[in-house]
Amino acid sequence: MSTADTPDAQAWFDRWVDTYDGDRRVLIPCFDAFYGTAAEAAALDRSGPVRVLDLGAGTGLLASVLAQALPEAELVLLDEAPAMLERAAERLAPLGDRVTTVVADLRDPLPDGPFDVVASALAIHHLDDDGKSDLYRRAAEVLAPGGVLINAEQVAGPTPQLDVQFKARWREHCRALGASDDTLAAADARMAIDLPASVPDQLAMLDRAGLVDVACLFQSWRFAVIAGWKAT
Repeated sequence: MSTADTPDAQAWFDRWVDTYDGDRRVLIPCFDAFYGTAAEAAALDRSGPVRVLDLGAGTGLLASVLAQALPEAELVLLDEAPAMLERAAERLAPLGDRVTTVVADLRDPLPDGPFDVVASALAIHHLDDDGKSDLYRRAAEVLAPGGVLINAEQVAGPTPQLDVQFKARWREHCRALGASDDTLAAADARMAIDLPASVPDQLAMLDRAGLVDVACLFQSWRFAVIAGWKAT
């Protein structure tokens, strides 16, 4: 998660550390397919010792799913919120020294590659479109040949009318799963700084970053998993 434009970005995200994970399955109605698709893409034609970079790792939810799909992976978790990364380190403690955390903004230089997988979940939408494009380009640069860039993301509708429907369907689905007014209000507060882009716009960004086989692997209204591979 990242937003350098927030006055105190670290404090903004760290304030949610105790509540962030609690309602994930309510606030992400397609939770299993969403994270499952990201893990499936990461492990596609890949096994054994691999290097994984998780951008905007937060509390380590995505990293834990990737670790299950790639049980010999070395994971580097990057986030600007130290308290979030501390929670991630606790979650991934059984993996020992195969986990490294890096406190940095998504606009900062990325850790040295090469990485077989660069992945992110619900973080890149904190960047404006120029920032997204730049991050995709830099992420592609640290990928190993044949590596994959995966973004499991909150997305905007491709038209203003569809964007309204995306948001309305999200609230309806969350309420059907038991989301309370307080839960939705807290989610709205977290999303106040979000700058989501549509799937077509982000696929074009991945293409411009030089990736191949760029595709949307999953979408359910407001949630999508997009990916692109680096040529071998």
